[in-house]
Amino acid sequence: MAIGMNDLKTGLTIEYNNSIWRVLEFQHVKPGKGAAFVRSKLKNLRTGAVNEVTFRPGDKFEQAEITTRPMSYLYAENGGRVFMDTETYEQINIPDDNLQDALKFMLEGMEVKITMYGGEVLGAELPSTVQIKVTETQPGIKGATATGSGKPATLETGAVITVPDFVKEGETIIVNTDDGSYKGRA
Repeated sequence: MAIGMNDLKTGLTIEYNNSIWRVLEFQHVKPGKGAAFVRSKLKNLRTGAVNEVTFRPGDKFEQAEITTRPMSYLYAENGGRVFMDTETYEQINIPDDNLQDALKFMLEGMEVKITMYGGEVLGAELPSTVQIKVTETQPGIKGATATGSGKPATLETGAVITVPDFVKEGETIIVNTDDGSYKGRA
């Protein structure tokens, strides 16, 4: 389906310059002289790069049909991760390169949403928060409060985040998967 400059909206996925893009922001601009145009911020769903693009009247592009399938993460294998479709029980191996930041907080048995374009896997969407165990951190400081500067902690997935001074090794904490911030104890 062909889309014009006036049909852009936030969250829309389009095919543009031989790639797949999601519209993050857009702004219609009507200068005093000349024709109106749209200034937009697009995210490449294959590479993760964000570009600012200006569209002129008459620019047309196709809407990209993106599907999201619920899958369960099973295990790591040969530089990739094996997932099982929760509806068909079909298993697929997705290379680590396609999963990027999702690997920091992904645990075996976790339900994730796999984003696909045709047969191509674009990435994984984790739940907004996860419960994860702290495997390594400095000992707690007596009298530490939640408003302290924090300390680094290594999680069971290998990711390192900043946690409050009172968090101990072996504790299970809640982490925001969008920005990797500490949300509380589990």
